[in-house]
Amino acid sequence: MTHENPLTSWDDYPVHQSANVIAHAATSDRNFYDRYYFLMHPSSDEMAAIFGLGQYPNLGVTDAFVAVRKGDGHHVVRASKPLVDRMDTSVGPIRVEIIEPLRRLRVVVEPTEHSVSMNVTWTASVPAIAEPNQFIRSKGKVVFDTQRLAQTGFWEGTITVNGETTSVTPDHWRGCRDRSWGVRPVGEPEPAGIRQGVPAMSGMWNYFPMQFSDHSIFFINNELADGARALEQAERVWPDGRIEQLGRVEWHHDMQKGTRLMTHSVLTFPDAPGGKIEVECTSLLPHFLAVGSGYGLDDDWRHGMYQGPDLVVHGRDYKVDEIAMRGQFAVVDHVARFEYDGNVGYGLYEQAFMGAFPRVGIAEARSMAE
Repeated sequence: MTHENPLTSWDDYPVHQSANVIAHAATSDRNFYDRYYFLMHPSSDEMAAIFGLGQYPNLGVTDAFVAVRKGDGHHVVRASKPLVDRMDTSVGPIRVEIIEPLRRLRVVVEPTEHSVSMNVTWTASVPAIAEPNQFIRSKGKVVFDTQRLAQTGFWEGTITVNGETTSVTPDHWRGCRDRSWGVRPVGEPEPAGIRQGVPAMSGMWNYFPMQFSDHSIFFINNELADGARALEQAERVWPDGRIEQLGRVEWHHDMQKGTRLMTHSVLTFPDAPGGKIEVECTSLLPHFLAVGSGYGLDDDWRHGMYQGPDLVVHGRDYKVDEIAMRGQFAVVDHVARFEYDGNVGYGLYEQAFMGAFPRVGIAEARSMAE
């Protein structure tokens, strides 16, 4: 794609959704994005690797990252470049390869002078499901209008952190992934105008994709401080494609006092098919994803932020104790164990508290659980 010729390789495929070329999104909203997210873990507290790649057509940027929590270390490799062809799912040393759509993908982080490299292949354990559309309008402006697909699966390959290579085998390396697209805040901050002091989202965010031996459960709850729910989903998915609606969930979260971190939860599904089920959730390893990877805590690096006309690659290494305080004020992605009715599984235990949430002991926007 150039200023003179907007065509790219995608324009030779019958995938258009409007009269625009693929390089031009159907919406002119600057915040339009298209993104991959993956979590990889060994079903234990040893390690958690999270990686993502996003395209921001109306900002002209594509970027990617890998963030690994291992022991007391938080290791990030991130890259950004101008977006030219939307079929190019690589940014410097980081790339995503689609081997079989919705079934097998590969994530590669080529070796550099930085602390993380990997070559791993994902195989789905259940069919991908569509999550409910997330739509938030704030004082007339659409802030969120997004769609995601979600899936659990297994990993195979190798990952190297600080020179130590670990074999990744599908007998116990599991994870989840999502693909999301639409409109959400990205890039450099916009002038707030009438929305000054109004957060893009508020309340509690929970997202738990749980992978058991023969099925998965997907749970979402964006609950406001007054108890209203802006978004929720609870589905049990089987490898043959069956989807069971589990109904409205009732929840109880145990907090680590003096923090904003969840440590343990009980989810009750009174209307589940076959009778009530209770899922016990136990955090194994919190991962402060938002530090260094572009999720909003770093002024110099946010998803979609223009980093210049050439490829930029950074490495960042932190001690977890140094980032935990600020990291817990954004999304935190725990590896967790899930148990119910004799089933034991593992997966993502994602949490965020945006502002006060008195029900878990967070009395004010910047306070900790009491």
